[in-house]
Amino acid sequence: MKKSNEKKVLILRFSAMGDVAMTIPVILSLIAQYPQLQITVVSRKAFTALFERIPGISFYAAELKDRHKGLLGLWRLFRELNALQPEYLADLHNVLRTKIIRLYFRATRLRVAALNKGRAEKRSLTRTRNKAFRQLRTTHQRYAEVFASLGFPVTLTSEALLPTEPWPLSFKDHQPLTGVKCIGLAPFAAHSGKCYPEDRTKELIGLLEASSDYKVLLFGGGKEEIMRLKSWESEFSNCKSVAGELSFSDELALISNLDLMISMDSGNGHLAALFGVAVITVWGVTHPYAGFAPFKQPEENWILPDLQQFPDIPTSIYGNKVPPGYERVMETIAPQTIYNRVRQILNAS
Repeated sequence: MKKSNEKKVLILRFSAMGDVAMTIPVILSLIAQYPQLQITVVSRKAFTALFERIPGISFYAAELKDRHKGLLGLWRLFRELNALQPEYLADLHNVLRTKIIRLYFRATRLRVAALNKGRAEKRSLTRTRNKAFRQLRTTHQRYAEVFASLGFPVTLTSEALLPTEPWPLSFKDHQPLTGVKCIGLAPFAAHSGKCYPEDRTKELIGLLEASSDYKVLLFGGGKEEIMRLKSWESEFSNCKSVAGELSFSDELALISNLDLMISMDSGNGHLAALFGVAVITVWGVTHPYAGFAPFKQPEENWILPDLQQFPDIPTSIYGNKVPPGYERVMETIAPQTIYNRVRQILNAS
């Protein structure tokens, strides 16, 4: 039975993994500051493990490739969500699918707010002429603004984190010895303009291998990435590829135990940040000013290309636009630079 002060909130965010992960600190802050809220997160089934780690919220799987596909499927999803009797709808995605769901809800008394993606600001940041090169509001802040529009202003705090979990039993044979620092390395991203070159990555692993103080776990996904990471594993004594070996839930538990994550502008950096793990992000044709840096990570952990040599960076928000001459921007980032930052972080911890 619903308590008199409870308020039911639906949250929509379907993809991508990094963007979905970035909702977590905001939701944790929201439930800490408004314990009367009954929250249901609607996202893809693949992300269930992210939200089942948050006590007190519900998860509803949107089967967008099956029973919730197309207009009829979205109508079905609307009816299922409406049966939950929500009072508020926070659209943290603001794409065609979620706009249609909002349209279906229009006849109800639901209070609705949607993400402001800041498209005009982002166009100013990514254009080549008269570029407005400045820090934009972060995605975390933009998510928080949605809840403020619903009447729930949220203060994002550094404590809005998930707890460290036990080392997964399915990976127990690879737990580092006492005193050995565990470093995650995720060298891939959705677009080539955000991937660190393979030769540079191997040089970085070699620098880490030279110290017996580090164990490197390689993260990635997809058939091709799994094969490449397996081949790297065989080349270095301190490396183990995680790709394709664990469930997503166990992979999250493993990430929570890292001492450090080295990631491109991609989802693994955001996942590590959820657990308060230090994250070094290596940037190519994108830039953290667009608002996609991992949660509460200092600017000192941003490793950037030579912006004087490549002044058009960021060339796009998602890294899908690589102008001629910008194909090799990451080659201006020396592995030694990343390694030096690794040493600074881990020696200080």
